[in-house]
Amino acid sequence: MRPLCTKVRAEKFTGCLLGLALGDALGAPFEGRYTVRGGEIEKIASSLELLRYTDDTHMAIGVAESLIACRGLDGEHMAKTFVRNFRKEPWRGYGPGPPEVFRRIESGIPWYSAAEEVFPGGSYGNGAAMRIAPVGLFYHRNPEKIREAAYLCSRITHTHPLAKDGAVVIAAAVAFAVVYGSEGRRSDLLDYLSAFSLPEVYRSKLGKIPELALRGDRREVVRELGNGVEAFNSVPTAVYCFLTGDSFEKTVTGAISLGGDCDTIAAMAGAIAGAWWGIEAIPSRWLEKLENAEYIKSLARKIYKLTVD
Repeated sequence: MRPLCTKVRAEKFTGCLLGLALGDALGAPFEGRYTVRGGEIEKIASSLELLRYTDDTHMAIGVAESLIACRGLDGEHMAKTFVRNFRKEPWRGYGPGPPEVFRRIESGIPWYSAAEEVFPGGSYGNGAAMRIAPVGLFYHRNPEKIREAAYLCSRITHTHPLAKDGAVVIAAAVAFAVVYGSEGRRSDLLDYLSAFSLPEVYRSKLGKIPELALRGDRREVVRELGNGVEAFNSVPTAVYCFLTGDSFEKTVTGAISLGGDCDTIAAMAGAIAGAWWGIEAIPSRWLEKLENAEYIKSLARKIYKLTVD
């Protein structure tokens, strides 16, 4: 599959990271709900002076900061960046696991083994996938590197193979969106992902997406793909939302409407959609309210300059 875009645009990088943050911020008020109506999303967004993001975006910012500072992946530096950022803003909605990992890293436990002490056997939550989009941007020209990079980035907090492969899916989807862009066919994403030798649970769920898309039944999507905090119950759902939403707005609102861990699903879907359509496709009424939008945009531009310019 050859790239269809002759030049990768910076607007795709900014669209990706801002799309992630907006999906997170818009979905946060509805996390844990059984279902969410479209009108509710806009009503809440309109009533808020600031669209504030959670740990999903906060950790993605840390990934981007470390990639930029090191001009690539450095596990120790990234782990220390996570710890530093958490200490500055611990109120972002972190679950109990990552803070405990961070405490152990601060106590001297190596960054690559601290998570194994907290989660024997490894956590298969979606915490690695939710933050991985900057890795997809950074390695968009090198798909062979994506698995290695996603695994290393995940290992800081998530060592279970299903969590790491969930991160691979989202990083690869972002890379696909950047390279093939709005000139290509979104449906080709499933073929692109098939080259990454994913575990059966991912191959099976991703394989169900075309039929689910034809029926468009919310309850069936939740039953077959999931809307939970496990990577395998949210990553395929984010891919589904991107493939069935015909705009950035519909991708994100569709993800939130599924309920459950909807802020993380919307963050992952928003990152892919933002990378596909670019920042110009993101509603300005949302961008104008997004917390730290200019800083997030500056990180995306720096990654662009390091990898494209």
